[in-house]
Amino acid sequence: MRISQNSKTPIYQQIADQFRTQILTGEITSGDYLPSIRELARDLKISVITTMKSYELLESEGLITAVQGKGFLVNEQNSEMMREQHLRKVEDALSEAITCAHIADMSDENLIQTLQTLLAMRQYS
Repeated sequence: MRISQNSKTPIYQQIADQFRTQILTGEITSGDYLPSIRELARDLKISVITTMKSYELLESEGLITAVQGKGFLVNEQNSEMMREQHLRKVEDALSEAITCAHIADMSDENLIQTLQTLLAMRQYS
């Protein structure tokens, strides 16, 4: 796991985002336990409170569950929930792209053309 102290994204969000991606891609599967809060805080050299906040965020999204005395267990992911999570990530990324395009004074047509070009390039990779 990598965190960036210089990122605009809060550290707890960076942690949650990385675990969310690993869970939704199946890298971490249902029934697996996440590292203990203290262990992760020690490894990343961050506050236990920061780690706890990221775990609470994942728990509120239904991705993990706290198990008394054992830690945080990855929940079974149903395909509809996974689809919704991925759609949310796409919407967030596209919103960010729109904001960046606006700042760069890029027209809507140019932005759409750029997206189409990237989609076409994906077909050949």
